[in-house]
Amino acid sequence: MTGLKSLSCLATLLLPLLMFGAPPAQAKCSDAPAPKVDWTKCDKEKKILRGQDMSGGIFERADLSLSNLSGSTLTGARLERATLNGTRFQGADLTGADLSKALGSRADFEAAKLARATLSKGEFPRAIFAGADLTGADLSKAEFGRAALRDAILEGADLSYANLARADLGGARLAGAELTGVYTLLTRIEGSDLSGVLGLTQQQLDIACGDGATKLPEGLARPADWPCSPAEEE
Repeated sequence: MTGLKSLSCLATLLLPLLMFGAPPAQAKCSDAPAPKVDWTKCDKEKKILRGQDMSGGIFERADLSLSNLSGSTLTGARLERATLNGTRFQGADLTGADLSKALGSRADFEAAKLARATLSKGEFPRAIFAGADLTGADLSKAEFGRAALRDAILEGADLSYANLARADLGGARLAGAELTGVYTLLTRIEGSDLSGVLGLTQQQLDIACGDGATKLPEGLARPADWPCSPAEEE
């Protein structure tokens, strides 16, 4: 009888696992930076994390504000809804990373690799993406007001319905980029080649800021009031 009771107790313990699976692993905020580290909802503000390999890491809803991740490897990382205000990602590899709905005011992604990354519905006002590789990235419905995207690679990127008001796209590579519904008030497109973009309208051009070197898609006309005056740059 004792054996039967032991088996009965064991079955009682195992039944929830069989029905619902093992309980999810908990994030360990004290874990050192490493591939696939789980810092979900962790406070990592003002941390020095330069050159770390955190590929495949989970940073959902984590606070990385003002931290330095320059040169770090974050390929495939999950940063959904993460707070990245003032965070430094210069030269970091975020290929295929998910930054959807992240908060990245004044974050610095200069020369970062963001090919096929997702920034959809994120907020990146005044952020720096100069020289960044955003090939095929999803930037739809994201906030890039006054962001610096000069010389960025945006070929094949989806910017549909994003806010690019007063953003600087001078010299950006935009072949195949989707610009349907993009808000382009005073967007700087001097020297940019727009000849291969998709979804751009005359109305969007008319409120933007280009120059004689700006190349336009077939069927669209150069506005008469280019370039913007110094007052409009403020």
